This record gives sequence, C-alpha cells and structure tokens, in this order.
Amino acid sequence: MTDVTGVLTLVAIVEFAAGAEAAGQRYEDSVLALLGRHGGHLERRLHGTDGRAEVHMIRFDDRAGYESFLADADRAALRTALGEAAPTTRVIEVHEA
Repeated sequence: MTDVTGVLTLVAIVEFAAGAEAAGQRYEDSVLALLGRHGGHLERRLHGTDGRAEVHMIRFDDRAGYESFLADADRAALRTALGEAAPTTRVIEVHEA
C-alpha cells in the first residue's frame, strides 16, 4: 500500500536454505545494496536468533521503484548464480496503523 506521499513500505521475511545460511546472507547483502538505484531504502534489517532468517523493512519512493527493483538484471543474475541455495522471501506491503 502506498501512503499519501506515494511511498511504498514493505516487510520482507527472508528464509535461508538449510546449510546455505552464509551464502544467503551474502546474497542479501548484495541485493540490498541495489535498492538505492531504484529509490529504495533499507529501514531495518533484523537477524533471526537461529541464523536461518532475516526480516527487512524497506521503503521505496514509489511503486515504480519497487517494480524496477524486482526486474533488475543484476538482482536476477545474483539469484541465478545462487541456484537452489537462494533464500525464499515473503513480502508484505504495510502501512502505519
């Protein structure tokens, strides 16, 4: 959901493949570094106590920025390179209550 200023806020729940936690964290480091080119900003990054998951709070200046982030060729290449060790992610659009 975009707010009245057009800002889109997301929460991403990232789960790492068993045995590939370190590779998954490196992948997330690389992917999160791409946010800025699409008007995205990482607000918070929380690590699960078991090392198997992360939660990200991300804001985009607008929905178009999020869509261009999803279509980013560098992001796709990073995911392809990781193969089956790539994390799974659930994204939830959120707003202030």
